Amino acid sequence: MKLFYTFALLLLAVTLRAQEADSTSYKKRVLESTEVQLLMSYYEQDGSHSAVGGGVGTEELNDMTPTLVISIPLSDDDVLTIDVGLSAYTSASSSNINPFNSSGASRGGGDDDDDDDDDDDDNPGGGANSAPTGTPWLASSGASRSDILSAGHISYSHSSDNRNFIWGLTASLSTEFDYNSIGFGGDLSWQFNEKNTEVGLKGMVYLDKWKPIYPTELHEYAKYGDGFQNQGFFNGVTILNSGGAASTLYHPTDFTTIADPGRNSYSASLFLSQIFSKRLQASLFMDVVMQEGLLSTPYHRIYFADKSNYFIGNVSDIGHYTTPANRGAYMLADDIERMPSTRLKLPVGARINYYVSEKLVLRTYYRYYIDDWGMTAHTASVELPVKLSRAFTLTPMYRYYTQQQVDYFSPFDTHLSTEQYYSSDYDLSTFSSNQYGVGLSYTDIFTHFKLFKFGMKNIDLRFNHYERNNDLKANIISMGIKFVFDK
Repeated sequence: MKLFYTFALLLLAVTLRAQEADSTSYKKRVLESTEVQLLMSYYEQDGSHSAVGGGVGTEELNDMTPTLVISIPLSDDDVLTIDVGLSAYTSASSSNINPFNSSGASRGGGDDDDDDDDDDDDNPGGGANSAPTGTPWLASSGASRSDILSAGHISYSHSSDNRNFIWGLTASLSTEFDYNSIGFGGDLSWQFNEKNTEVGLKGMVYLDKWKPIYPTELHEYAKYGDGFQNQGFFNGVTILNSGGAASTLYHPTDFTTIADPGRNSYSASLFLSQIFSKRLQASLFMDVVMQEGLLSTPYHRIYFADKSNYFIGNVSDIGHYTTPANRGAYMLADDIERMPSTRLKLPVGARINYYVSEKLVLRTYYRYYIDDWGMTAHTASVELPVKLSRAFTLTPMYRYYTQQQVDYFSPFDTHLSTEQYYSSDYDLSTFSSNQYGVGLSYTDIFTHFKLFKFGMKNIDLRFNHYERNNDLKANIISMGIKFVFDK
């Protein structure tokens, strides 16, 4: 946070020097007045391939995201933008990091962190007379069921007198219960050919750090070692084999804790934009992204096909474990997701906008993606803004996406313990998706509606429905209101 504030003060100092150097001759300001944007989005999803459950279980999630964006003209040439927001989510899937209800880990040794406190050593309520249960198909009472992501972003841009050259600096900070990120970077853009051609370059660095959170059963094994079944959460808890008989043979010896929880990401982006005529505009872009460090998710379970399966819960539910009919059995993990420590991503794409008439625009987008994990992907989208009147615009939209899985993905309980890397996260699997949506915008060119000294400039509403062919479905509702300071 201190780094974020220091960066903001540095930007203010730079802009003050820029204001002192301004000429007295008139020129149009880059931004005439302070603008304030209020953004709000709601996202909900559900599916049957939870990565926390090793590829099985509910993916139910709800997320509410309020955001405030303030753009301030510091001079004719300089603009400061501050963006702050929250993301408050509730997830049945992530709650199952700790899936054991009743007298289970929510009251005993399987807490949702990786600390070494001993407050749970006595495992209150978790003795032989207790029968903790859990299921990947229902939310548990685990602490990780909900959380809030806080994020801040600040950027400064400076335009040359002729507005042909723009440079900028940016910094960001975000934090949530198991993850922190600091980012910084800069960008350049140059217009020429009577402003019909633009070339831009952007670079960003993100320095991230995890607080590793492990599934309850692996957390206990890491804490107590080979004798973990007689201590903490497992003290007096019956472990069942695949036949429903009591067993003491569960030992996740493939599991080790993560030594270095850091992750760094470096990206460079290049784009070329061209106006061909009054009706036709097009742009090309290419990104290079390099990541290093912890690129797997510590609380994603993995089950090995060459290892015996063990459970906690109801014997009667073991036979239909992989279906929603399972209301009270949970399989104990063999390991967590393991992925290579580096990843190189190469997206390239294009945008084409064609102004069919004064009332209709055709916007198209295509992106091809490839990385050194074996994933390839194609994204194509189209939007058709229709101007209904001077104030209202209706925008139907469609997006298609398809990808080929990474080399290290395999479904539930099919990985082998001899493999070096493994994931059962269906976000990394082969799938295709369709997204349909519509947007409605209202523009008040005279800013008649006032909020204190701010006049409303526009309102945007959007709704999108998303479906994958692997059973994930989602709905997204978003709203944005922009106000302009009325001097």
